[in-house]
Amino acid sequence: MSTPYRFDSVWHLQASRKRVYATLADIEGYLRWWPQVREIGHIDADSARVKIRSLLPYTLDLVLTRAIQDETGGVLRVDIDGDLRGWCAWELSGESAGTRAGFSQEVVVMAPLLGRAPPALRPLLRANHALLMRAGESGLRAYLDSLPS
Repeated sequence: MSTPYRFDSVWHLQASRKRVYATLADIEGYLRWWPQVREIGHIDADSARVKIRSLLPYTLDLVLTRAIQDETGGVLRVDIDGDLRGWCAWELSGESAGTRAGFSQEVVVMAPLLGRAPPALRPLLRANHALLMRAGESGLRAYLDSLPS
């Protein structure tokens, strides 16, 4: 069995919670602002196939399925299948100057090539994820700043 991974990030964004929520809920819109999201294919009303590639020379092929979409509570969660299996979620809360966006993810690697990676490579996989998240935060900030008030 593959090693489980847990990732947590917090982004502080200078936009209303409503605007941040709408942007994060629009999975197909990630192509506009998250550079590592390379392709999104609509499957049905609740699912999409997403291809993600960061620094490592490997493209993750994932199916994301809506599990929770609670705008009032500020929660978005999808189940993940494909090269990774698990879930990821956003929890949004208002701040005096914008929105706090907490991201959590728990997955196991299902892709045979990555799943057999020796333990010594795990820090590289974590660093790859950290780069992905930094680029996402930067892209989202720029995208939100470009929207009309």
